[in-house]
Amino acid sequence: MLTAKTLLKASLGLGSFLKAPMVEAQPRAASAPQPVMVPIRSIGPRERDRIAQHLLALTPHDRYLRFGYAAGDEQVQRYVDGLDFERDELFGIYNRRLDLIAMAHLAFAPDEQHSDCAEFGVSVAAHARGRGYGARLFERAVVVARNEGVGMLFIHALSENAAMLKIARNAGATVVRSGSESEAHLQLPSATFDSRMSEIALEQYAAVDYHLKTRAKQFWAFLASLQEVRSGMRDARSKSAP
Repeated sequence: MLTAKTLLKASLGLGSFLKAPMVEAQPRAASAPQPVMVPIRSIGPRERDRIAQHLLALTPHDRYLRFGYAAGDEQVQRYVDGLDFERDELFGIYNRRLDLIAMAHLAFAPDEQHSDCAEFGVSVAAHARGRGYGARLFERAVVVARNEGVGMLFIHALSENAAMLKIARNAGATVVRSGSESEAHLQLPSATFDSRMSEIALEQYAAVDYHLKTRAKQFWAFLASLQEVRSGMRDARSKSAP
């Protein structure tokens, strides 16, 4: 487990970016390799369109695994429109084009009697799988859930969703299967100073990464437009030449 001091150094560019700044629910075995650090950004209501675009791009089978039923376009859009950004937490991973390629939804219980419980859901674009993004999003959700006072994190998944159940089991969750559906629950430790500093460092790192990607995208767009102008000028000169 990385310390808060290490996390702050990493978020400021003073430490190594090859390790993930996170607080895990279960201790990692000494022989287990540290996961690659992935910038995970909090998602707000201004990005509903990106969320919808990401989910609508999922294949019918992927939607079935994500939602537990064969969700059509209207049902997916209804889910996106109903997201409560004030109550819940959503996280995303973006590529260099600022496309949302993986996202997670940490849903807190609306009932005050179950305020110490939350549910986790995740989806990853087909071309971005095999990179551990689902596990990294789960680890980020664990950090936030702990800091919000959540003692039990639940995952409802179809029994055939092997990838999601593997993430849960690797984190130490108890998985109970009931026919075609499975439920995993993970008991979380209480928040600590280190877990709170971890959340701050994670968000800082993701914000810097997103800003750099935004600047890079703007720069390449500028170069492309400049190239178009130069190409137009060359064409004009060649046509006007005797």
